[in-house]
Amino acid sequence: MKSSDRVGSQTGGNKIAAPENEVVNHVHKTVLLHEAVDALLTDPSGVYVDGTFGRGGHSRLILSSLTEQGRLIGIDKDPAAIAAGIELNREDARFSIHHGSFTDVDSVTDDQLVDGILLDLGVSSPQLDDAERGFSFLNEGPLDMRMNHQDGESAADWLARAEEQEISRVIWEYGEDRFSRRMARAIIREREIEPILTTRRLADIIAAACPTREKGKHPATRAFQAIRIHINHELDDLVLCLDRALEKLQPGGRLVVISFHSLEDRIVKRFIRKHQKGDELPSWLPVTEDQLNRRMKSLGKAIKPSRQEVQENPRARSAVMRVAEKLV
Repeated sequence: MKSSDRVGSQTGGNKIAAPENEVVNHVHKTVLLHEAVDALLTDPSGVYVDGTFGRGGHSRLILSSLTEQGRLIGIDKDPAAIAAGIELNREDARFSIHHGSFTDVDSVTDDQLVDGILLDLGVSSPQLDDAERGFSFLNEGPLDMRMNHQDGESAADWLARAEEQEISRVIWEYGEDRFSRRMARAIIREREIEPILTTRRLADIIAAACPTREKGKHPATRAFQAIRIHINHELDDLVLCLDRALEKLQPGGRLVVISFHSLEDRIVKRFIRKHQKGDELPSWLPVTEDQLNRRMKSLGKAIKPSRQEVQENPRARSAVMRVAEKLV
C-alpha cells in the first residue's frame, strides 16, 4: 500500500482536514525512544505501524532508519496529533496517518501483514500540559479528558450522571486508590451543590476526601488517571488491539509496547506469556512441541528508562517496555 492511499482518509474514506488552532507547542520528550525503535525494526524496507503517533517522536526515528521502500503508518485519536501527522506526511511520503484508535490496526493496513507494531500507551506531555484538554489537576481547565475531544462523553458529563458505586469502582479498579469510596461519596455530594465542570474543582473535592497524603504525590493523581482510563476505554482497547496486532504481524514481526500503568503492563505481560506458552492442554495429553501452537516469544526482560532519562524527564519514571516476536 502506498502512503498516499492512507493520507487524507479515515475509515469509510472521509477526508481528514488539519484542525484549526489544534497544534499547541508543548514540549514532548519521547520515552525510551532509541530502545523502542531498535527493538521494533527488523527490516529497513518493511512496513511498520506506530499505533500511538502522538507528536511523532518514535515515528521520525523509525523513518530515519527506513529505506525508500519502507513504509510507516501512524494512528492517533487526538486531532492535534493528526495535524502533526499530516505535516509529517508532507515532509515524507513514506509516512501516512490514520485518525482513529489503535484498535484499527487491522484495518489501516488493509490485507497487508506488517513487520512491526509500536504502542506507546497513556497520554503525552502536550495533552497533559494543555489545560483545555482537562487531563491534569495541575492546570485549571474544563473537565474533559477525552483523547479525541470531538467524540464520546467527557469526564464532566460522566461524573454528572454516574452512580456513586460506579464512580467508586472506576477509581478503585483503574486507580487502585484505597479511598475510592470516600472520593465517590464526596463527588456525589458536591455535584448536588454545584456541577463539577473543571479540573481544579474535581481535584479539590478529591483532596478534601483523602485523609492521608502520599509523599511527593497529589491525592488526586490516582483518581484522575482512573477516570481518564475509563472515559477513553483504554484497557478494553488495549486488549482488543493486542489480539488484532498479533494477527497483523507477519512471522518474525515485532510487537513493542511501552506502558505507564501497572494494569496496562499486566495486560501486555499476560498476553505475551499466553501466546508464548501456547494452547492450554491437559498435562496427560501427549503432544509434540509444534502442536502447542506457540505464536510468540518474549525478547528479553522488561526494559525501563535509564536513571539519566528519568532525571531529564521525570514523567518517564513509570515506563515499562516489553518486546515480543511473532513465531507463526
